[in-house]
Order: sequence, then C-alpha cells, then structure tokens
Amino acid sequence: MNQQPASVPSTFQPGLSLSYGYGTDRGLRRELNEDSYIASDPVFAVADGMGGHEAGEVASGMCVRALAAIPQLATGERTVTAAVLQQYLVQADTSIREATGARAGTTLAGAVVVEQMGMPYWLVMNIGDSRTYRLSQGRFVQISVDHSEVQELVDAGEITAEQATVHPRRHVVTRALGTGDETEADYWLLPVEEGDRVLVCSDGLTGELTDEHILRILSTVGDPQDAADALIQAALRSGGSDNITVIVVDARNVLNDAGAATTAPRRDPDVVDEDTLPRLQAAQKAQAEQGQKAEAAQAAPQTGSEAAAHQDGEPSDDRH
Repeated sequence: MNQQPASVPSTFQPGLSLSYGYGTDRGLRRELNEDSYIASDPVFAVADGMGGHEAGEVASGMCVRALAAIPQLATGERTVTAAVLQQYLVQADTSIREATGARAGTTLAGAVVVEQMGMPYWLVMNIGDSRTYRLSQGRFVQISVDHSEVQELVDAGEITAEQATVHPRRHVVTRALGTGDETEADYWLLPVEEGDRVLVCSDGLTGELTDEHILRILSTVGDPQDAADALIQAALRSGGSDNITVIVVDARNVLNDAGAATTAPRRDPDVVDEDTLPRLQAAQKAQAEQGQKAEAAQAAPQTGSEAAAHQDGEPSDDRH
C-alpha cells in the first residue's frame, strides 16, 4: 500500500487550524490493499486502485505520489488551484498508462484547503466513485458525485438511490485515471465553516455503511483519528468485503467575514466478490461471459430450471 504520512494537528497558516486522522485496512476478503492516500496539509485524498494482481496498487500509488509532488505540499501554502491539480492528475494518468499499458486505473477523491482573499475554502476533486462528504453546521452532505453507471441511472430516474446500492453494475465507474477515455476531475469550491468535518473515503467504506451510519459515527466521535478508526472498524464488522480507507479532517479557528477568528448488512459469504471496473473493461468482461454462456448452452442443453438460474440478472464483476 502506498501512502503519504502526515502529522497532526496542522498549523502552517495563522488562523485556520486543521486536525485530522486517517487509516486504511485491507478488509476481510482481499489479498492486497490497492488503496493509497495522502493526508498532509493542504492535500487530503484517497485513491482506489483497479486492476488486481498489484496493478491497482501501482496505479493508486502513482496518483498519490503525483499529488505529493505539488510544491505547496512542501511549503504548506494554501494556493493550489483546480488548474494546478488537473495538471498533476494528467501527469499521473500518463504515468499510470505507461507503467501498466492502460490495464490498471484508479479513482480519486479528496479535498485541498485553499485560500482566496484571505478566506479558506475546500477545493474538492473527484474522479470515479470514491467520495468526499462534509458535516457542517449540523448538515451532512455528499459533495462529490459518483462517476458510475448506477449514478447515471439514478440521475436519469431509472433506479432509486437505494436500488443503486445493490445493482449488479454498481462497481462500474465511468471515469478513472490510467484507463478509459474520461479522466478529467470534477471540482467544487466551498467556503470552510467553523467546525467543519470533512470525510474522504474509498468505496470500501460506503459499500458497507449507509450514510446514516457514517453520520452517526462522525457526529458522536470527537477526535478525528478516533472517528477514522471507528468508521473502519464499523465497515469491517459489516462485512469488510473491500479495501477501506478513511481520512477525517476537522477545521477550527476559521476566519469570519469580518476577518476575526471565531471559536468554535453483512453479505452472503457465498456471493462472489466484486471490484470496481472502468466502463470499457466491464463491457468487455460482460461480453466475454455472455459468449462463454452461449458456448456452454450449445454444448449441454439445460433444463428449464437450470436456464432460469443462469439468466438471473446480469453477471457481476469479480474482485481480484
């Protein structure tokens, strides 16, 4: 697992103070941890590798190392822009393609703390289905929007958000670094509010815990490191079927407009595991599996009950 260590709390800049906790776990059903993360003021991000057989780990690690090369990380300056971030992500995309032959990729989600006219902002970025949430003034909101097939179906009104959590195509992403055609991140710029708590996580957390469960932990566990640990343990108790990575960031001593500081369900063990896949690979996999089924049907005629069992739903994506 590739990661960038961090020290807490962070006080590079006068005024705004950040404290944060982080952690990662292989999970209960994976041989490797293909997640990587960086948690060092002003960059907090999680990359979830795809490809298996260590290729996913290579992709996520390259992504994190690209972010670690941002000059502001060494100086602690909060002057990063979306254009700068995209420049480094393009470099990561190129490096991953060259190293893996475009056979591996990674999602990326995170928040970078930036300052404009003396005021702090969360610059949130997203590629794929890792997520960034914010608990602010009692409101818990998912900031990032998943780049996934099921999210497109939800947006089109074809399925509900609840149905998306169990849809057979829920692990197919429509954007990723290192593979596929769409690699540009989405960005959001949000003012930092006093007492903000930001969560960045891989889908190993959100695949096991509902938003309500996540909120309950974030709103009751005070220390960010304790909150990160509690989220990971809760995901493990719920099944731990994927790698789980969590970063929790708290903002304090935020400047107000006057420039003054303010105070402030387990899955069936017999079910085949699934992994995140880019859309193209998922389509190729489904086509290959359908071809295999057709060949099997020609070789050995099935009874009615056998045919129904094989046609029950679309094939899911195997985890590596």
